[in-house]
Amino acid sequence: MNLPCTECSISTYTALLMVITQLEKHMLEEDVTIPVYFAYETEELLEMYHSMEQSSPQQKSRSAAEELPATITSSGYQLVVSGPAPKPLPDTQIVSIQGKLCGFGVEEQLPTVAIVAHYDAYGIAPGLSFGSDSNGSGVAALLELARLLSRLYTNSRTHPRFNLMFLLSGGGKFNYQGTKKWIEDNIDSSDASLLPDALYTLCLDSIGDEDNLYLHVSKPPKEGSPGDIFYKELQWAAVQSEESVNVSMVHKRINLADELLSWEHERFSIRRLPAFTLSHLQSPRSLKKTTILDTRESVNVDKLARNVRVIAEALARHMYNISGEALKTGIFTEGLNIQKDYLKAWVDQLSSQPRSAQMLLSGTTKHPLILTMEQAMTRYLKDVRYSIFKPDKREPELMFYEPVSTVMNAYRVKPAIFDLFLAMFIAAYLGVIYLLITNFYRLERIIKSYSVSMKAKQS
Repeated sequence: MNLPCTECSISTYTALLMVITQLEKHMLEEDVTIPVYFAYETEELLEMYHSMEQSSPQQKSRSAAEELPATITSSGYQLVVSGPAPKPLPDTQIVSIQGKLCGFGVEEQLPTVAIVAHYDAYGIAPGLSFGSDSNGSGVAALLELARLLSRLYTNSRTHPRFNLMFLLSGGGKFNYQGTKKWIEDNIDSSDASLLPDALYTLCLDSIGDEDNLYLHVSKPPKEGSPGDIFYKELQWAAVQSEESVNVSMVHKRINLADELLSWEHERFSIRRLPAFTLSHLQSPRSLKKTTILDTRESVNVDKLARNVRVIAEALARHMYNISGEALKTGIFTEGLNIQKDYLKAWVDQLSSQPRSAQMLLSGTTKHPLILTMEQAMTRYLKDVRYSIFKPDKREPELMFYEPVSTVMNAYRVKPAIFDLFLAMFIAAYLGVIYLLITNFYRLERIIKSYSVSMKAKQS
């Protein structure tokens, strides 16, 4: 698959991207009986493509006399894949990382808000699924919010009477299995948890581009409820932002007949926990969520930083019960400003490697990316630990296979008709040699008679 040239017009470029994402969608929905491989465009692949394009009979019309020599002398390619046959991955474990910031006072008596983002990506080719915007931008935003808000919790003068829970969930692209397990651990467990009494849960999904933010809800919050207050503060912060951004609410009921949930907050809504998802995508069926074209170029760090600031301001105003025109200049200024370099570093890190769920599975050792995210959360949060989802061994909810990448060798070969003509040529050559050997005495007589006649003429 070749990406369109970025030098063409924006409308043309966007149209070409849409064609490719539609192709991905159709290939994911159809049963394909032959293996399909995806590779980066290289000089060798381009040379192979141009060679096949030039030898294609559709390129130009030729007569039969011209076509036959061209067919014989043309070259083809044989692609050979070296690698093991696909097999299920044993002992699948999907890891989620949680942490919290405890408010000033008795923890169990304080209001709580949860912030969630899934860290895995999805695309037609797992080894090429980077998910920079969906949902690398959400992960980067959560970690920046953790860093930023922790500054308020470490200062006795700004320590709010508010608990914040953070979750980086795994298996987000597979019906949010990591989030489901985390909810079960916190609600069905006998241990005390802050989640059942949380005012609301804010899920972050694809917030690294565009100038619109949509708050997706399964049920619109009631007037004056914590969710309604946060939504209004979000709108206020968006209006006060130096860079224009529009915030609106999108209501979509949960369809329990669907096999897959549309948004991550629906996992909470099913358990009757107030939750919503913030995204610049208006539709959960946007092809941008499941494409291998979601690479580093999909994230605009400036817009991501703007969105993080809007979210942080809305959360802070809610935590400190600031309303109206009070503190119009904003809380996160000067020393508490958003660090674009920190956001950019995380976006670059998350975009530097494919993050399909099957490539981040944990067994005896954790994936380096998971360890890195855990270290970042440990630096700013308290009580950081894992929540591990293991599929049922008898009836697994999902099954992953390996390998996700392999090595393909291309060999230049001649067509079968070339072998036929080569065999005919060799047979003719051997036939001539055979006739020369078996009739050598006749050839010798001819040479001698010719030699005698030449001598007679000279004398």
